[in-house]
Formats: sequence, structure tokens, C-alpha cells
Amino acid sequence: MAFIPVYILILFFTIIIDYISGILIERQTGKKRRWLLIVSLVANIGILAIFKYYNFFIDSLNNLLLYNHQATAFQKLAIVLPIGLSFHTFQAMSYTIEVYRGNQKAERHFGIYALYVMFYPQLVAGPIERPQNLLHQFYEKHDIDYKRITDGLKLMAWGLFKKVVIADRLAILVDNVYDNPLNHHGLSFIIATVFFSFQIFCDFSGYSDMAIGMARVIGFKLMKNFNSPYHAKSVQEFWGRWHISLSTWFKDYLYIPLGGRRVTVPRWYLNLFIVFLISGLWHGANWTFIAWGALHGFYIISGHMVAPIITRFNSLVGIKWPRWLSGFIKTLTTFTLVSFAWIFFRARSIAEALHVIKSIFTETYTDVYHLLHHKPGNSNLGLIGEELWLATLGILLLEFVHIAQQKYNIYKLVNERPAYMRWGLYYAFLLILLFFNVSGNKAFIYFQF
Repeated sequence: MAFIPVYILILFFTIIIDYISGILIERQTGKKRRWLLIVSLVANIGILAIFKYYNFFIDSLNNLLLYNHQATAFQKLAIVLPIGLSFHTFQAMSYTIEVYRGNQKAERHFGIYALYVMFYPQLVAGPIERPQNLLHQFYEKHDIDYKRITDGLKLMAWGLFKKVVIADRLAILVDNVYDNPLNHHGLSFIIATVFFSFQIFCDFSGYSDMAIGMARVIGFKLMKNFNSPYHAKSVQEFWGRWHISLSTWFKDYLYIPLGGRRVTVPRWYLNLFIVFLISGLWHGANWTFIAWGALHGFYIISGHMVAPIITRFNSLVGIKWPRWLSGFIKTLTTFTLVSFAWIFFRARSIAEALHVIKSIFTETYTDVYHLLHHKPGNSNLGLIGEELWLATLGILLLEFVHIAQQKYNIYKLVNERPAYMRWGLYYAFLLILLFFNVSGNKAFIYFQF
């Protein structure tokens, strides 16, 4: 298709601009450095805006005109969003920003710089690397190391398991419900939403595991992108565990430049809200993603406002919860809030998201009543009993591994076993991948971003 070579030419053009900008930024002083940085950022953000957001803003503007009973006046462009555009755009921007800040020397080797931007293991869905971590690795010698290679292959296999055994199986139910919202209600939406929480985690972290494992096989070390996010005890902690490379990118390049917490409290709250609003827009050109980001911003701000009140209340009344119970309640509350926000992320429109929420709050009781009294419901979840149990078992296995990882180094435990036990485990895992994967070649969710 014509857009493919056009996009490659545009991408090559931005790589040249960033490459030259980095060298010139390092050489110049004063305002010239800032203007060179602006040129680089405008080139990258401009490409992202045209390919990802132009049609979205045109649609929004035309809808606004129709709402005011005016004829639509703007035409959309016949363009297709290239895979992984948001990821390698942010990676390129981090390079010029770090050069500008003096934290990274400008790369003189054009091929090395282009490889940094387009490094294939993490090209389409991250993690978003910093130049300080990745660029120097392209100059290092990478000898064949058996342990490093096998560890990388194990991580790739675990990521593949999360994707094709758990995420793709959960997608059957989630897609059935969310793609046909008028045919479902109440309890079906709750189940589908909880399953989507695990689907998107297994799908995205599965890709990250495979990318990190693939890089490790060939001798490169990429940053960790997920750290058991659903075990977080607050939404703020969740964002320290979920898509870590993006969270830290927004923190370093948007939140702190806005003033971070070194401002008045109202301005601090505004900074937080802006960051999450833009984070939502980064995820997709749809009002649902903006609402999702805004909701997380509301969570974070509310958490900061409410925390002192709760602490003060507990101190006054002398309440002291058992540590395990307090942790469980906080984790469950955080997971519930995050899952609720996923409704906007998964729904195709704001109207459908509101329909799902309304149905959850008004029809779930009736669904539970029918279920307890063995009355047939009106919803077909789309998974036969066996598949539903397999999906649930996959989630339980995932959580068991996450809990075990908090106390033990699983890779070390496996490596210390006798050879017959290790290889027996490897073959068993391979058989699970072969016989329990879901056919259909479903693309990774984050490929669209």
C-alpha cells in the first residue's frame, strides 16, 4: 500500500532531524539549543499528530458543527496509523531531551542512532527506552552466553503463555460482551470487565516479556515494564507498577517540567490531571481514552486529598486494622477502581461505556438473583464451560506466580533443580503452549498505539 513507503520516508526524515538536532544541541549554547530542541520535538509530535490524531480532531470538529446545525466543512485524510508509532516517537523524543539536558552525549554514528529508535524487539509496543540505557549497548561486544540465552527464552515463553493461553482466551468473552453491549447486562459486564483487566495485562506484559527476553537472547538488557500492578495498594502505586517505561517518561518529561509538586497545591493537582489527561490521549484517538485518563487523574488527586482525612479519622477513633486485612482491602479497592476505569478504555464510545456502567449498577442484583435461583439469564458470555474454567485457572496461575515471586527467585529455583526435573518442566510448559493456545492470531492490544 502507498502509505507504507510514505510513512517510511517520513520516519527516515524525522530520524535525520533528531540525529542532526542532537549533534547541534550539544554544540550550541543558550537559546539556540532550545530552538533546536523545539524543532526536533515539533517534527516528532507533528508526525504523531497527523497520523494518529488529525482525523480524530476533524471528526470532533465536524460533530460540533452538526450539533450547532452547521454543515461539516473539514475532510478526513485517508491514512492508516502505523504500528508502534507512539512508542518509537516517545523514544526518539527522550533522546533529544536527554542531550539537551546534558545527560546523554549526542550520537555521531547515524546507523547506531537509527537502530536506537527502531530497535526491533521493543519497536512496536515498548518498553520505551532511554538513550543512557540502550545506546551504549550497541557498542559493546555480546558474546554467546548459555545462561543469558536460556533465561531470555524462558522469559519469552512466559510472555507467550500470558498472550496466547490467557489473554486470547479471555478476549473471547470480553469481545463477545463489549462488542455487543445491548445483548448483555449487569453481571455479564462485571465478569467481562474483570476479565479485560487481566486480558490487557497479560496481552501487554506478555509482549514486554517477549521483547525483553528476545533482547536478552541477543545480549541486550531492556528495562522492566511491569511489576505485579494488580497487587498495588493505591492507584498511585499502580502507576508505579504498570507500563513503567511510559509512567516514568511522563513523570520526567511532562510532570516535572510542569512544576511537579514544587508548586501550590491547586497547581500540583492541575499538573497531575494534565499528565493523566495527555496519557489517556496518548493511548488512542478517542474520547473514551481521554475519559479513562481523566478518571485516573481524578483517582490520584482524590487519593492525595482523602488520605490525610482517613489517617486522622483512624487516629481519633483508635482503629488499628490487622496489616494483612488492611493490605487486602487496599489492594481490592485499587483493583476495583482500575477495573472500573478499564470500562472506558475497552468501550467503543462514551455512550457504550455509560451504558455498561448503568447496567452494572441497576441490573446486577437481578442477574445474581436469577443465578442463585437457577433461572436462565438473557446473556450469553461466549465461553463454553471448559474454556471459562481454563481462563479462570490461567488467572489463578498468574496470581500464584506473582505471589511466589515476592518471596522466591523462581528462575533460580528452577535452575537449581536436577536436569530431568528442569527439562520435564520445560516440555510440560511447551505442551501447554501447543495444546491450550487460542487460535485466531489476535494482534497485541497495544499494537494500535
